[in-house]
Amino acid sequence: MPEKTIHFKLVTPEKIVFEDDVEAVYAKGVKGSFGILPNHIPFMSTLSIDIAKIVKNGEEIIFSVMGGAFQFKNNEAVILTEAAEIGSDIDTARAQLAKERAEAALGKAETSKDVKLANNALARAMARLKAASKGQ
Repeated sequence: MPEKTIHFKLVTPEKIVFEDDVEAVYAKGVKGSFGILPNHIPFMSTLSIDIAKIVKNGEEIIFSVMGGAFQFKNNEAVILTEAAEIGSDIDTARAQLAKERAEAALGKAETSKDVKLANNALARAMARLKAASKGQ
C-alpha cells in the first residue's frame, strides 16, 4: 500500500528547525517552484531564498528558507539550509528593520559586490517578512 505521508526534516548548521511526518512539501528552487506529495519520484533541487511550506494534518506551516538544497527519496524530504525560521516565530519588526537597512545599503552601493551583498540581505529580509505574514 502506498505511503500517505512524507518524513520531512528542515536542518540548519545549528539545529533541526522542524522534523515530522507531513502530507506535502512546497518550496522554490532556483529553476522554479515545486511541490512534493507522498510517493513522488526521487528529486533534488537547489533552493532560492524564499519560503517553504508544508501541510501537516491539513494545516499549512510556513518557513523562511535562506537558500540551500532540497532532496526527496523514499518518502523522506530534507531541506539543508544556512538559516530557516518558522513563520509564526519571526519578529516582524526586526525583519522590517533589516529590510530597510538593506534598501538603504542598496541605495549607497558603489561596487557590484556591494550591490550583490545588499540584494542578498534584502532577499533574506523579504523572505522572513513573507513567511511571517503567511505564518500567522
